[in-house]
Amino acid sequence: MDILFIPISLVAGGLLAVQAGANTQLSKATGSPFAATVIQVLIAGLLLLIIATATGTVTALGGLGNVTWWHATGGIATAIYVASTILLFPRLGAVVTVGLFITGQMLASFGLDTLGVLGVPQQPPRATTLAGLAAVLAGVLAIIFGQTGATASLALSRIGWIGLALIAGAVLPVQGAINGLLRHDLGAPFVVGAISFAVATLSMLLVLAATLVFTDTPKPQFNGLATMPWWGWIGAACGATYVTTVFTAIPVIGTAAAVGLTVAGQQIASLFVDRFGWFRLPQRELSALRYAGVVLLLGGVVLIRGF
Repeated sequence: MDILFIPISLVAGGLLAVQAGANTQLSKATGSPFAATVIQVLIAGLLLLIIATATGTVTALGGLGNVTWWHATGGIATAIYVASTILLFPRLGAVVTVGLFITGQMLASFGLDTLGVLGVPQQPPRATTLAGLAAVLAGVLAIIFGQTGATASLALSRIGWIGLALIAGAVLPVQGAINGLLRHDLGAPFVVGAISFAVATLSMLLVLAATLVFTDTPKPQFNGLATMPWWGWIGAACGATYVTTVFTAIPVIGTAAAVGLTVAGQQIASLFVDRFGWFRLPQRELSALRYAGVVLLLGGVVLIRGF
């Protein structure tokens, strides 16, 4: 049973890259990345609610009123992450974006482990952990500058997008820790996932409303949904699968293995997305430096996670 979660976690991580490509099409169809995110997280939440009903665990919702309020706020991170993927993939490319996401994840995980906050057991930093962090950072730099045509000035011109990618990656371990607290409270992973996506939906509705009121952002148009390719809808299933896998895998194989495997899956899948231009994203040549960066990054994950 334990071994089964290894390929499942790897695939779940890869689905995050697939989710980003699918949601880019949903964004084009609606004319708004924020409207697309609302649709995606709403469908994901409904899928998990259906599964919770089918498994007889939906009654756990009755205990929500007795939990600490902020234990139910993990879905805010989903909104940040999904919206960021829609904005970043066309601008930075899949490998660069996912590499930055992973860097944010690793740095946040290191902070959570070192400080022992949000219910995460405190773990003093080890030499291998610090070496892993250095390898991750070196790998991401190699990935960024290994992209054809990338220069230091180009990277600096995109510093805002790079910062957003780091933040979007960092919120995922924080979300995992917060949702872990909610799972401890309710004891039903599918219900916790549904709650998380419900909060994400509300968060994105507020963001969408704010952009429409305070900026010149065009109003969403939904006519394009009829002609969108069928795979533009699969982002919700990918997100729901990832969240569910993290909840179920961590108690079985541990946080280190679950996070490390999903991270590996993200980066491997993003290579194919960039190399072959999947999901109608720009096709990008992968240089030797970029491949070396991926190897460094994954090697750093291994060191940090202590496989």
